[in-house]
Amino acid sequence: MLRAVEPGPSVVVCVTCRNSAAAREDSAGRRGGALLEQALHAVQADDASLRGVTVQPMACLFACTRHCAVHIRAPGKVGYVLGDFAPDVEAARAILEYAAHHAASAEGQVPYRDWPEGVKGHFITRTPPEGFVCP
Repeated sequence: MLRAVEPGPSVVVCVTCRNSAAAREDSAGRRGGALLEQALHAVQADDASLRGVTVQPMACLFACTRHCAVHIRAPGKVGYVLGDFAPDVEAARAILEYAAHHAASAEGQVPYRDWPEGVKGHFITRTPPEGFVCP
């Protein structure tokens, strides 16, 4: 059930997510999560500053009512699950920019002023790192 990945700052993208709240797939039969993964890689190919965050595909994050879900994480830091994204490069850029701020933070908390507009309103939950809870 588990597959080992390199530790470090990452965006785990649910590749089986719906395309939208109304449609499981697009007109070509592609899932939204798979399209979002492609968009994340496309943004990284165009912007070297966002390549420090690894994109890690995973089948189902169990956020099915919040399509195009991602988990932003890094060792020893608070993680975040976000959803309700369009599977496009604009959303991918916002996700990666937030993930880069997250990676640069001490404990995973990014000041609101540094949040890209495209992630505001998309947070579902935060997850403490193993061995910690948030006060």
